[in-house]
Amino acid sequence: MRRARDHIDRCYADPIDLAGIAAAAGYSRFHLVRAFRAAYGETPGRYLTRRRVERAQELLRVADLSVTEICHLVGFSSLGSFSSLFTELVGVPPSQFQRAAHASGPPLIPGCYILMCAGPRPAAKTATTEKLDPPGGP
Repeated sequence: MRRARDHIDRCYADPIDLAGIAAAAGYSRFHLVRAFRAAYGETPGRYLTRRRVERAQELLRVADLSVTEICHLVGFSSLGSFSSLFTELVGVPPSQFQRAAHASGPPLIPGCYILMCAGPRPAAKTATTEKLDPPGGP
């Protein structure tokens, strides 16, 4: 279970799914969900969401980025889903959380530095890239 949790902690911003988490931990998807819940009290999906929201809270506190930029940096693809999950877990919408955090002064980290350090996301394999990367590697 630690391998599954470590994989989520390491790759929370990437588009990961239950099959990928299970493969990293060496479990079947169904067994992983049962064992993860028994060990940590929540499903891997819920843990991933909570981890992403925790990271978003930190970025909302210290970075000069929009809520939309932070939403995408922490791995959400939908601003609406991000906002509703953030509100459910934190108790206030992300924009309100950010305004309250920035009320005491300017953000500590310019957004351009965070975006620069985040680097490009690995592209998903498409039919075009699969043709460019034959089996067995370049």
